[in-house]
Amino acid sequence: MLVVISPAKRLDWAERDIEVTQPDFRDDAIRLSKTARNLTLGDLKKLMDLSDDLARLNRDRYRAFSDSPEAAVTRPAALAFAGDTYQGLEAASLNGDEMEWAQDHLRILSGLYGVLRPLDAIQAYRLEMGSKLKTRRGKNLYEYWRDQLSKALNAQGDQIGTDVLVNCASQEYFGAVDPKALKLRVVTPVFMEDKAGTPKIVSFFAKKARGAMARYIIQHRLTDPKGLLDFDTGGYEYRPDLSENDKPVFVRPYQA
Repeated sequence: MLVVISPAKRLDWAERDIEVTQPDFRDDAIRLSKTARNLTLGDLKKLMDLSDDLARLNRDRYRAFSDSPEAAVTRPAALAFAGDTYQGLEAASLNGDEMEWAQDHLRILSGLYGVLRPLDAIQAYRLEMGSKLKTRRGKNLYEYWRDQLSKALNAQGDQIGTDVLVNCASQEYFGAVDPKALKLRVVTPVFMEDKAGTPKIVSFFAKKARGAMARYIIQHRLTDPKGLLDFDTGGYEYRPDLSENDKPVFVRPYQA
């Protein structure tokens, strides 16, 4: 199986002694970074609803973005992102064999880099997929990427011999994957918290659980979607009564 997750706004830029790879859409990242570099501070604030400090930080990041970055200014993607999903993924604690498997079976969708492998070298950036960044390809990043992400995922599915994609990404990011161009069967796990007998999705916990599911797939080398149903990390349990076809639901007692 192939599994996709979203990136994160928050970064962990600690140095890593690990060999990195180059992103497949590096040229697109350079092109988009130059577009973002030309925005004013006010434009950046509006584009991503940023505070003054964050707008300045990201303006400086785009000004420093290099066509040929030195190793010192890049980090492997799965270890650089530090949001809720990555608390669940815990990529830094994967062993060498697990990371090697993840390199083939895990993909990170990115507004700037398109599709990333876990060990792809990225420069510090922030560019949400939902950003209305105007380019020659359209008025936002969904129009920019069009069917490229679907084609890349199809190609990787062919390479590893699978026709199943497990969607552990947010709607903002998976919405950039063109369903008409995607040839893979999509399975989207749903994670809920049961409070007083009423299961509901709690964003923070759901994000972390999606990362934990990606980790579960990696560590168990899952190839059959039926294997997802045994997921029990963090106390989650498969609920067939709440599930739909290709949308397995997992519920656990609410944790305040």
